[in-house]
Amino acid sequence: MILILGLFCSRIHAVSWFPEGPDGGDARTFAVDPTNHLHLYLGTANGWIYQSQDGGRKWTRLALVGKRDDLVLDHILVDPSDPKHVVAGAWVVADLQHPDGGIYISHDGGGTWISQLDMRRQSVRALAIAPSDPKIMVAGTLEGVFRSQDSGAHWQRISPQDNKEIHEVESLAVDPVDPGIIYAGTWHLPWKTTDGGTTWTSIKDGIIEDSDVFSILIDPKQTNVVYLSACSGIYKSVDGGAKFTGGVGINKSQGIPSTARRTRVLMQDPGHLDTVYAGTTEGLYRTDDAGKLWTETTGSDVIVNDVYVDPTDSRNVLLATDRQGVLISDDGGTSFLPSNSGFSARQITAYSADTQHPATIYVGVVNDKESGGVFVSHTGGIEGWLQLSGGLEGHDVFSLGQAPDGSMLAGTEHGIYQLVGAVWQRVGDDTKIAVPSNLKTAPAVGKTARQRQAIKKQTQAQAHTAVAGKSFDASVFGFVVTGDTMFAATSKGVLCSLTRGTTWTLVASIPVDEWRFVATSNSIVAAASLHALQLSVDAGKTWHELTLPTGGRQLSALAIDGDGTLWIGDRDSVYYSTNRGVSWQTLKGLFARNVNNIFYDAAANRVLVTTEGPETMAFAVALPSMKVSWWDTGWNLRFMRSMGDYLVAATLFDGIVVQPRMVDSDQLAKQ
Repeated sequence: MILILGLFCSRIHAVSWFPEGPDGGDARTFAVDPTNHLHLYLGTANGWIYQSQDGGRKWTRLALVGKRDDLVLDHILVDPSDPKHVVAGAWVVADLQHPDGGIYISHDGGGTWISQLDMRRQSVRALAIAPSDPKIMVAGTLEGVFRSQDSGAHWQRISPQDNKEIHEVESLAVDPVDPGIIYAGTWHLPWKTTDGGTTWTSIKDGIIEDSDVFSILIDPKQTNVVYLSACSGIYKSVDGGAKFTGGVGINKSQGIPSTARRTRVLMQDPGHLDTVYAGTTEGLYRTDDAGKLWTETTGSDVIVNDVYVDPTDSRNVLLATDRQGVLISDDGGTSFLPSNSGFSARQITAYSADTQHPATIYVGVVNDKESGGVFVSHTGGIEGWLQLSGGLEGHDVFSLGQAPDGSMLAGTEHGIYQLVGAVWQRVGDDTKIAVPSNLKTAPAVGKTARQRQAIKKQTQAQAHTAVAGKSFDASVFGFVVTGDTMFAATSKGVLCSLTRGTTWTLVASIPVDEWRFVATSNSIVAAASLHALQLSVDAGKTWHELTLPTGGRQLSALAIDGDGTLWIGDRDSVYYSTNRGVSWQTLKGLFARNVNNIFYDAAANRVLVTTEGPETMAFAVALPSMKVSWWDTGWNLRFMRSMGDYLVAATLFDGIVVQPRMVDSDQLAKQ
């Protein structure tokens, strides 16, 4: 049994909703508390920092750095002289002409963070601390190399501002003995200074030109021994970077990394310095003889962003990976298992409840390939998430729906899949879904009524004369059911199925367009693209186009309530129509912006609205009174749904969250 304790308010909840998985996602970097090897920090690609108190077996959310969900946290430093003092470097995935990020500092062990003014809006790609003097820190940005001599409080550029080579700094290392010796790896070869940045020397002898340098490692005992990883291979120098060579098995031509592999991180075993790990975009490699021979220890599907080796026990190794989250080894990196309890960085794009089993919910994710797909929970999303992705072939899941017979359907970027047993099977390969390849998109925006009618007739004529085309291969954005009929909104038109989702045909009376949304209530069905809305009042037999609200912008949500009222949303507001689109109204008190989902909650006879943006509000409209209530959830939500006496919702990048109420998961599982 799990009890979630929360606050009860009529208008607004004062605490954030609780994150509940599914576990996994993108993990970027580790840092260790120098006074406690079991206390670890984990940086992510969405601004969150997690911590573990048991060596990485369980994780808890610590803080959202900068209160932003777009910060990539690739580097975290813990001050050896004060473990409560933590420094993080961040960058933002954006146009290189408009870099963003910065240095963030915490004085309470990562609980709260402040942005350092000197480095504000710098895209920080590298961060290192001087082992001999923890007050000295260096940062690499798209502009160059910066240094702090007061534990990160102030920063100054130490690379020449007019230098045409020392910029886009991706990696840094400070000599263990002399803090004036600094190595900097750029997107084009490495550099070195021996006088704290007054002068810089190119150290490219032996390195293939045009090499991006991702990681630099200095042996703490033999400081002239330097390892360097680049897009062209792994290199080693025994003379402080004067000359680099590649040992057996580490030249580009000999396989690590190959032309398709990048070594993102090098990490030395602090207990056995001849053991070095190479984390690549195609698996983890290890050498036990200082680089003479490398052995792959994971599958090539593992994208490694960082490696942590327990300084008290070299058998304990952690990997921060893309998609698979944290992996843990207790045999020195020979084998790994997931270690994501409490860590969730999934981007959920689809949600469906099982109408036959109320406590069972399915979610679909994107950008996780074979590590993603579909996840299912039988406890209302509170615990016990299981991956259910066999047969999806690593596709992104844009939509989920349930057929009249109870079977589940998944809409992907490459067509429709149906769950048969525990495996997804592609729909339409045998039946050849009739989607004519010669139909053209027919946008209705800006057209007169006569022009729209002509387009509609032309589309219908094409549909009736076309023969069955190749298997349906398009993006599928939504499913609905009315009676025994299913409809699907896709990038190549609206589809209809009378066979429980096993075969589909194109709805010929609707223009072929990228239809993003579909909704139904009783015999009323609506389909919406970003700029058009079609309605049927006879379960899809006939359709007609509706006029959108005056000044209406790009549509972002669609729903129909139990009385047949239409609801749509855009970036400015929520609109509703009680007369089937003849006129539209807005609700006072429903101050929703950037609407991303509207849902009719039949059990409570209310409309639920979620938004994205700086505000973290979610709304409910009680029917028929039209009374608006709202919550400050602490998250940007989508797919807010009822689950018994509480609500669940999906976040944009952090998995499922649950409303802070008293919840008995054992009781839910019995429903």
